[in-house]
Amino acid sequence: MSYHPAATMAGITGIGGIIGFMRTGSIPSLVAGGGVSALYVWSTYHMIHGDPEKGLQGAFSASVILSASSLPRVRKGPVPLILAITGASAALYYGKQLKELRIFPFN
Repeated sequence: MSYHPAATMAGITGIGGIIGFMRTGSIPSLVAGGGVSALYVWSTYHMIHGDPEKGLQGAFSASVILSASSLPRVRKGPVPLILAITGASAALYYGKQLKELRIFPFN
């Protein structure tokens, strides 16, 4: 299990929210990017400091939120598509990690 994908996703979503705000003035982009980024940071912290269950569950949740919130906007351009794909990929990764630890709720 690695915390690196969660840390990377924290950076991507945080920077993405800032860029979305700077380009369009979209406060929802800033809030959503910051919120999902904060959840990834929280997850990374727990994975590093010895509570992998919380960390994996948080990273999985953040990934599902990112993917689900991006899917309705996929037709608007490449950024929502990339976010949806990245979020889904991270959700698959963390879902697999949870399943291997036998804490995934849908075993």
